[in-house]
Amino acid sequence: MTGTAPAPFTADDHLARMERAARQAAEAGLAGLLVAPGPDLAWLTGYTPTAVTERLTLLVLAAGRDPVLVVPTLEAPDAERAPGAPVLTLRDWTDGKDPYAATAALLDAGGRYGVSDNTWAMHLLGLQKALPGTSYASLTEALPMLRAVKDAAELELLAAAGAAADAAFEEIRGVAFAGRRESDVAADLAALLRRFGHSQVDFTIVASGPNGANPHHEAGDRVIERGDMVVLDFGGLKDGYGSDTSRTVHVGEPTDEERRVHDLVREAQEAGFRAVRPGVACQEVDRAARAVIADAGYGERFIHRTGHGIGVTTHEPPYMIEGEEQPLVPGMCFSVEPGVYLPGRFGVRIEDIVTVTADGGRRLNNTARELVIVD
Repeated sequence: MTGTAPAPFTADDHLARMERAARQAAEAGLAGLLVAPGPDLAWLTGYTPTAVTERLTLLVLAAGRDPVLVVPTLEAPDAERAPGAPVLTLRDWTDGKDPYAATAALLDAGGRYGVSDNTWAMHLLGLQKALPGTSYASLTEALPMLRAVKDAAELELLAAAGAAADAAFEEIRGVAFAGRRESDVAADLAALLRRFGHSQVDFTIVASGPNGANPHHEAGDRVIERGDMVVLDFGGLKDGYGSDTSRTVHVGEPTDEERRVHDLVREAQEAGFRAVRPGVACQEVDRAARAVIADAGYGERFIHRTGHGIGVTTHEPPYMIEGEEQPLVPGMCFSVEPGVYLPGRFGVRIEDIVTVTADGGRRLNNTARELVIVD
């Protein structure tokens, strides 16, 4: 796929994200947020250290205060080049100094802080030692929806990533499957994702025959045979945003049962998609898809949630699962991916990324959901 590179996010974009995060933290009763290198730091500031080491790097956010990035002196030049650097105060520390004391000066001695999930235990324990009166909550627990609602630019990037994954599927359906190892087809998929613009390939599941009954099967040395159902689940990052799609193909003509199960999963996926609209609880998407499969007698063979969020990572909140009462909001993006898994025989999964619109949902994957026959 060709096309112009997307416009980069600006310092103002990152400032708006940091201000929103600090505001949401205050509304949740937190003194602020502490964000270590990882997807949250990249999303908030545009800064991704070239290597994550034992040296403390930490973004400190609090409502009404300027954002501060604590960074090792030797890494400060890289941090200064980050897109969000113009709206950050950099507080660098040198080897031999105490980074926790430097960070403690920025915190409330008795405050409760949200901490990014990627924060190393040694750093959190160091802060607790410096400020025994502080307490902490994981960011996923405290602000699970922080990155969940995407803006227009993010939606464009997610749509482009989805289109690239679709292009990879259109190519892979034309290659030979029979007589080749799963790992060979997985390598083809990875190469196609990169050809169509992915900088990072996170997974290429190729699960043939009985391996298809394992939802997270790792492609191996099994030789794909005629008569196999093959689950393909693949994705990664393109321009910093994720793709994730699943299609199930068949090598040669399927049996009546295989076609029936595939049609059932396709019907369930459609039901899940049609349940998407603003104000509906996440669990209702799961219920809609699961009911179709349960009513057909395969309820115990649908063994995972219906979906997960996607953005700067390929798995993040919100989750389409029973018990998740978070209402859907326009701009949320997540997978709808029901499946049926018959141990020792085969599995079927169909997955699209869906975004919530003002009055429903829009698919970001648009390849055929009917059963595709491959050679």
